[in-house]
Amino acid sequence: MGRVGVLLLNLGGPDQLKDVRPFLFNLFSDPEIIRLPFPWLQKPLAWLISTKRAKISQENYKQIGGGSPLRKITDAQAQALQEHLQTKGQEVSVYVGMRYWHPFTEEAIATIKADGIERLVILPLYPQFSISTSGSSFRLLENLWTEDPDLSKIEHTVIPSWYQQPQYLQAMADLIAQELDKFSNPDQVHIFFSAHGVPISYVTEAGDPYQQEIEDCTALIMKTLNRPNPHTLAYQSRVGPVEWLQPYTEDALQELGAKNTQDLLVVPISFVSEHIETLQEIDIEYREIAEESGIKQFERVPALNTHPLFIESLTTLVVDALESPSRELSEVIRPPETVKIYPPERWEWGMTTAAEVWNGRLAMIGFIALLLELISGTGPLHFAGLL
Repeated sequence: MGRVGVLLLNLGGPDQLKDVRPFLFNLFSDPEIIRLPFPWLQKPLAWLISTKRAKISQENYKQIGGGSPLRKITDAQAQALQEHLQTKGQEVSVYVGMRYWHPFTEEAIATIKADGIERLVILPLYPQFSISTSGSSFRLLENLWTEDPDLSKIEHTVIPSWYQQPQYLQAMADLIAQELDKFSNPDQVHIFFSAHGVPISYVTEAGDPYQQEIEDCTALIMKTLNRPNPHTLAYQSRVGPVEWLQPYTEDALQELGAKNTQDLLVVPISFVSEHIETLQEIDIEYREIAEESGIKQFERVPALNTHPLFIESLTTLVVDALESPSRELSEVIRPPETVKIYPPERWEWGMTTAAEVWNGRLAMIGFIALLLELISGTGPLHFAGLL
């Protein structure tokens, strides 16, 4: 079979405070994160947002030690996976490719080439597929394959999503059960699943299966857990003026508090590693909202990190992929379904979802133009004497 490699894909995060602004610039430069009608506007907008948000983000990272633990944890997951594959008789080299910070996906691919890998399993560390996470990384990889003819020599297979994997579900259920049993009345605890959100237009217009996969995953975890607890699913981490998947985590917490919910256990369902969204957003910001809303005990299920059963689930995914027919990037990025990776969009008039999104985008462009003119001190409004 030749030399075999596994490429683990993840978001990445700033290792130090000085990395925050360039990390944010890379993030917002991705058209799958902010979709604009004019590609030339992407980098100026990314510069503006990253410059404006850098200080706030740095303060958030200070609260969790001055940087993201994501690289360290992902490296540990890669090492654990490689060692576990060896126990199964699979001599496989495992690589880490981050989308927005070191080690970048491009760096990982360069190492894979240098190591003479002949067959590659591409495994995103996102259980559920979204065009803004796995899809963005797949699009980047497809571009690399297109630009470098030598990569065509590497046979590759892609695992688009794996939220239904039984060992993954059992690992999640085990962690939830462990935390529930720390409460005085475990069966009365409200289980609160918090997933990273995406703009609703990704689902309604681009065919992103993320919302459906998150809902299915939540149901499968509750079935595996087999406890009588009530549960809620909500979405966190929204940015920008457009509508995102609802209910929003902060709104759902306030609603539960208003209903006199006393005990709450938060499950970060779309994350497999501790990072800023779990350690700062959930543990600090949402805890404060919950307590202000009247919730007495607020606890969180830890991320999977290197949980043995989770590593076993990744091992099973890799072994199964190697024993199955290859599934190439082109099949995942342009499937027979309606999923669109950064599709060309069209104008629509009237009270339609697409029209509302375009109105929001045009408003954003106008606001950005105003900010740039205020910063530069020159422009049409200054020329007309309006500023």
